[in-house]
Amino acid sequence: MMAFSSFHPRSTTAFFLLIIIQLLLLVNATNFNNDFDITWGGGRGQITGAGDILTLSLDRVSGSGFQSKRAYLFGRIDMQLKLVPRNSAGTVTAYYMSSEGPNHDEIDFEFLGNLSGEPYTLHTNVYTNGKGEREQQFRMWFDPTSDFHTYSILWTPRTILFLVDETPIREFKNMEAIGVPFPKSQPMRIYSSLWNADEWATRGGLVKTDWSQAPFTASYRNFNVRPGVLTQLDSSRDEKMKRVQKNHMIYNYCTDTKRFPQGFPRECAITTST
Repeated sequence: MMAFSSFHPRSTTAFFLLIIIQLLLLVNATNFNNDFDITWGGGRGQITGAGDILTLSLDRVSGSGFQSKRAYLFGRIDMQLKLVPRNSAGTVTAYYMSSEGPNHDEIDFEFLGNLSGEPYTLHTNVYTNGKGEREQQFRMWFDPTSDFHTYSILWTPRTILFLVDETPIREFKNMEAIGVPFPKSQPMRIYSSLWNADEWATRGGLVKTDWSQAPFTASYRNFNVRPGVLTQLDSSRDEKMKRVQKNHMIYNYCTDTKRFPQGFPRECAITTST
């Protein structure tokens, strides 16, 4: 009877909740061996530890890359990246979703390296049926090489949202009603690569890759996929996005009159946040 008198339902409920949370964490723990294949690089891409860290390297001979085993149609994709440190000029770390074939769809993050002490450029783009030309670029407002940061793509039938550490930086809405194609029918795999692009990546190619700094290495952890449930930005997130775009955007295709002398793409008439 004394044993029963020491029984506390609340403490027991809390105990079982803790067990459930721990089991969920184990289920959701990243194991890159289960989710990704290193597809090129001759050993320059590696999965280490308990499968929880993936690294890509670039030297004068080759870069490296990986892709997901599965393709996804909609959802939220999260990945933590730590980019190439110090003098990364000329290098590009690409992290994106893409379908296959000449009429592919694609959602891009690309990180353009820079000289030591200078900010990275974050390049974004959206392709539909093989056509992109929807670039927006940002100067990164923190050091993306000193620690891991979370880069997310939220893709639903209604919108594509790019997020950095939960802060939205760009939204591309479904505007098929006015004739703007939107990617919604082709499943996409997740890809990443680290490669040399010093003919254009840093200051339009003026700054070349310093191979004495090689090998260049980017690191990945905490990959996660979950259903995409957000259908529109709330006012707080919308204000955050506008603030990032006001303070850190350095290129927007919707304001490039030299590139589109005959008029901007249709979506630009709706909003410059696309």
